[in-house]
Amino acid sequence: MKIVQTSAAPAAIGPYSQGIISGKMVLTSGQIPISVGTGEVVGTTIKEQAEQVIKNLEAVLKAAGSSLAHVIKTTCFLVNMDDFACFNDVYEKYFPGRPARSTVAVKQLPKNVLVEIDAIAEIHS
Repeated sequence: MKIVQTSAAPAAIGPYSQGIISGKMVLTSGQIPISVGTGEVVGTTIKEQAEQVIKNLEAVLKAAGSSLAHVIKTTCFLVNMDDFACFNDVYEKYFPGRPARSTVAVKQLPKNVLVEIDAIAEIHS
């Protein structure tokens, strides 16, 4: 196992890593819409926050030698299922390969954000 660490994505806000490489797979920790530059939450809408989450996820995947195109499974956490359709619109732009996905409603997320995504991807570098 190898820990993934990149300054291109927000640092972990707890006792965990941004991701773990195991063999030819990378498993990311959940990413939330935090700006690398400021450490603050980006956006107030599901669209704005989902865009930032995916940027952060993409940075972790890149650091591991993977990419969004190599994602095989995501888990998506939404605070409000009324945001599901709008979230799907953003998600579809970045994951045209349609990886397997679970989407669950949660009561609350860290820093009171609206969305969190983690991923499992193949490494192709």
